[in-house]
Amino acid sequence: MAGRGRGGRGAQLLQALDTPVRRPGQSKESFQAQLSSRESASSGASSAGAGVTTGASSADPDVTPTRGSPSSVSSHGKSPSPPTAGLASLSMKRESPPGAVSPARVSPTIASSSSSSRSSSSGSSSSKVTLSNPAPLLGKSGTPIPLCANYIALNAATNGVYQYCVKFNPEIDNRNMRYGMLNEHKNIIGDTKAFDGSTLFLPIDLPQKTTTVESKRQTDGVMVTLSITQTRVVPHDECHQLYNVIFRRVMGALNLKQVGRSHFNPNTPIMVPQHKLEIWPGYVTSIKNYDGGLMLMCDVSHRLLRTDSVLSCMVDMYNASSRNFQENFAKQIVGTVVLTRYNNRTHRVDDIAWDMNPTSTFKDANGEEMTFVDYYQKHYDIKIADKEQPLLISRVKRLRSRRATDAPTAAPLDEEVKICLIPELSSMTGLSDQAREDFRVMKDLAQHTRVTPNQRQIAMKKFVDNINATPEAKHELDRWGLSLDPSMIRLEGRVLQREKIVTHHKTFQVNQEADFSREVTRERCITAVNLDCWAVVCTRRDQQKAHDFVTMMKQVCPSFGMEINDPICVLLDNDRTDNYLRSIRDSVQSELQMVVAIFPTKRDDRYNAVKKLCCVEAPVPSQCINTRTIGDQRKLRSVTQKIALQMNCKMGGELWAVEVPVKNLMIVGIDSYHDVKNRSVGGFVASTNQAITRWYSRVCFQERGQELIDGLRVCLMDAIKQYHNVNHAYPDRIVVFRDGVGDGQMSTVRDYEVKQLVECFKHFGDNYNPRMAMIIVQKRISTRIFLRSRDHLDNPPPGTVVDHSITRKDSYDFFLVSQHVRQGTVTPTHYTVVHDSTGFSADHMQRLTYKMTHCYYNWPGTIRAPAPCQYAHKLAFLVGQSLQREPDRKLSDRLFFL
Repeated sequence: MAGRGRGGRGAQLLQALDTPVRRPGQSKESFQAQLSSRESASSGASSAGAGVTTGASSADPDVTPTRGSPSSVSSHGKSPSPPTAGLASLSMKRESPPGAVSPARVSPTIASSSSSSRSSSSGSSSSKVTLSNPAPLLGKSGTPIPLCANYIALNAATNGVYQYCVKFNPEIDNRNMRYGMLNEHKNIIGDTKAFDGSTLFLPIDLPQKTTTVESKRQTDGVMVTLSITQTRVVPHDECHQLYNVIFRRVMGALNLKQVGRSHFNPNTPIMVPQHKLEIWPGYVTSIKNYDGGLMLMCDVSHRLLRTDSVLSCMVDMYNASSRNFQENFAKQIVGTVVLTRYNNRTHRVDDIAWDMNPTSTFKDANGEEMTFVDYYQKHYDIKIADKEQPLLISRVKRLRSRRATDAPTAAPLDEEVKICLIPELSSMTGLSDQAREDFRVMKDLAQHTRVTPNQRQIAMKKFVDNINATPEAKHELDRWGLSLDPSMIRLEGRVLQREKIVTHHKTFQVNQEADFSREVTRERCITAVNLDCWAVVCTRRDQQKAHDFVTMMKQVCPSFGMEINDPICVLLDNDRTDNYLRSIRDSVQSELQMVVAIFPTKRDDRYNAVKKLCCVEAPVPSQCINTRTIGDQRKLRSVTQKIALQMNCKMGGELWAVEVPVKNLMIVGIDSYHDVKNRSVGGFVASTNQAITRWYSRVCFQERGQELIDGLRVCLMDAIKQYHNVNHAYPDRIVVFRDGVGDGQMSTVRDYEVKQLVECFKHFGDNYNPRMAMIIVQKRISTRIFLRSRDHLDNPPPGTVVDHSITRKDSYDFFLVSQHVRQGTVTPTHYTVVHDSTGFSADHMQRLTYKMTHCYYNWPGTIRAPAPCQYAHKLAFLVGQSLQREPDRKLSDRLFFL
């Protein structure tokens, strides 16, 4: 193979071949006994062994990971681990695939481990959370409860992994050639290794500080010198990135195929033929350093695929209606994820190339021009049947290879790569909107995908057993001295006390399921807005259903405290969009409080047009209702009650509240909506009164794909002004719940967004400096928490908090189960405090977060995220999906977007 020279020359190489190697954990005396006959080699090995450190002294309890009870966990610190050079850029496979792009080089550095107490040292400069007046990071309030979680302890028989820097002289740019040259010297470095092109990780300690070997470059016969220099010993608890790479090899040994970030078994699919669907069972895994030590998080996962191809979907749509076919198909397919079954890879569809087909040509890696038909025939032995189908376009960013014109120190640059996909060979993943609305489809899928806590426990035990029973998988772990505990981690959590809901005349405590729908529909709202002037627009065909709805509104609204007058009824001859718009424009007047539009069918274009008219052009609260929603007389009363409460909110009413003893507190919610073609939208919602029942909303637009919001400062300034107008005082504390942020963006949020928020305070005077906290909200997580009973597992009750063991060692974070589910397994929400100067204790922060999950006016119960986050999500979704422009400021002081 090109680039793999014979090597094996030079005195230094011969010396290294004859010298034994010391493995981590082997005593220095034992190793020196092996080298007693070679004084020089013994001296070199002793000097290398003297530098071995594990990053923690056994006499220092603050840096010793401890599993178990909260008391044992709180004794050690949550401190950030020092950066491990080269771990982040490790390749998933043993060998780099042809055409792989070389990652950025990282200069290896010798780092020492440091730690700080979670309860008292969070304000240090090394901590990743900015805390002023640091409070204890572990809560105490609530009732203890026995729990377990889908985490398995990862044990290591060694003290760590040895890290080496590999240099080539002359320099070798080709990454595959580097792999080949290093592999020639397995008799020195061994078979077990992880190499990314510049940084090498081994489970053994080479006898010399720097080992020099030679290889022959096959392209021109030049001898290349490889210098392998040890840079540090990486402690076990800092090797999580390396261990994730190793575990991906383990998953491959189990014959699981990686799709996205999860691994699935395509050989045992669950077929759902009546809906043309199939389900791949699998697992999602991740190894990280937690408060309880290094652990493997493992959860059951499912990949939903359609048995028909994208081409068949395209043909079905064309046969149904050829009018505006290209535009309609683009709306359905662009932004979705497809799977190419010939290599089990997923791709996001960004565009459709209607001017290309499989007979179009492209240049392969060797620069030869060939058609897509020939390419798939040559590489995959696949014959493409339809030669006229258009191609799907997926755009990805990759690190381009270093070029000769680049400066030696130039950083790698991202370049956009366009991937062309064949619809005939691509399968749709996920469910369409039409399928999601089909009760039969969702019911049939739920039988396979809604896994109970007991079923998850059985699946995890089977997973560990399969690893131990598969020789290849077990050998992969054994080579690095790793093993898994046979069962999930057990821990103790706390259940927060039930919250009290405040209405106009009554205060009551929620039930065990945190549901208070019955009480809310019977009690008077805190603030009820009378419906004096409102309009109902519908077709003549739906006149009777509209009449029944208005009649029911008059019956249910008085119990909420709302008085209802007869509406202005506008009847349309047909359901054309322009008829709805014309009628609404004619009905809008200064006294009009609400427009109710009743649609005979669900159509996004009509809904978007009506919302754009009522939110931008002629600002007035609006309520869109499908005829099917109010068509069932048996459910009309309960449906009308929910609609009436929603309409009350949209007009500025307040339904219920929770008891928050903190005065002059502002709660802020931030979320983003991303669109493939249009600009992204940031939703900002802030409370404006003491009871935290009234909200001020703004939006700001961002460049496509950008997550962080640049207009935060303007939004917060307007919110503070609105708060002052209502309360005649500025807020003393501001708590921001930030949704839609991944793990890799937390530091940017802390350093960038928090800075924007703090800078706006000076516009209200030099002496105004409110205390503020920024909390990241993560709902899409794989962590599962189970309630331990005598002989089975169950879902924990609402209010369950876990702030130790499975929380991150370098963060101020906690998990909260806020909602009740009747099927499947409940998913907790992960909260990470990245900035805090409020002086709130961990108990106060957790209680406040739980209180906010009760305040979402679209659901009389608890939800997964705090209400301001959900409000911001609804606002950003409405603007991004329907309006595409900022709503009129006249609506900013009410929840018009519900």
